[in-house]
Amino acid sequence: MELEKINEALNSYIRPQTFPVAVKMVSSASEISKKAKRPKRDLGVTMPVCQGIALARRYGWLMAMGKEDMLCPLGALTLGLIPAKDKFLDGSFNIPFWVKNQDVRAKISQDLSRLEHGKYSDVIMAPLHRADFEPQVIIIYATPAQLSRLIQSSVCETGETVVSSFPGGLACGAEITAPILTDKCQVIVAGGGDRAIAQAHDSEAAFSVPASKVEEIVRGLEHTHKAGMRYPTTPSLTFQGQFPPAFSELMDYLMQ
Repeated sequence: MELEKINEALNSYIRPQTFPVAVKMVSSASEISKKAKRPKRDLGVTMPVCQGIALARRYGWLMAMGKEDMLCPLGALTLGLIPAKDKFLDGSFNIPFWVKNQDVRAKISQDLSRLEHGKYSDVIMAPLHRADFEPQVIIIYATPAQLSRLIQSSVCETGETVVSSFPGGLACGAEITAPILTDKCQVIVAGGGDRAIAQAHDSEAAFSVPASKVEEIVRGLEHTHKAGMRYPTTPSLTFQGQFPPAFSELMDYLMQ
């Protein structure tokens, strides 16, 4: 996987407004670059995973997060950094707080995509052009028009549609865990945490690509671009426009 070429292709065909983010789960701190910033150690705070992604895509920082850096329990759970215990699984805690009752919370908790507990110790995230590791996932934040180009590129070679689930939150699970577990691209609609704390814009959603599909996406971008699917979208401008009658009357008068 040539990260430089992938980054060039995304910048050429998609033109994302923030850096694409390379993500890797690691099983030992020894796999983490000394240049990486840790929220608790280096910034004196804990934070949700989506905020770490935001620092990578907006500031260009190389970030590393273990369970000691985690503010959001759902992010730590989906990455397998902490175990899913009984009172989480039965919905006893009021998370998500905005659903109807405990039974609904239990269903959401039990359906949460989770990596195997204990398999990994940390998640590392970096802007794609700065990544010094082979990512498992690449995350691109994008507008709807940019998302459509990425989806077209995913469908281009296989005809398989992009299927995603939207629980109204848990963006980090859809961005990292789901692509790793399914080996399929995901479209992500950011929820409350990603927007309120990580400050994803109203106009932004995300597209996540597992490592095995990255080169396929690049080929798809090239092919669909040559076929006429472009970003920014190419408008159709060869039609004859319609003006109020007075314009036609003036033109007729001036042409006489």
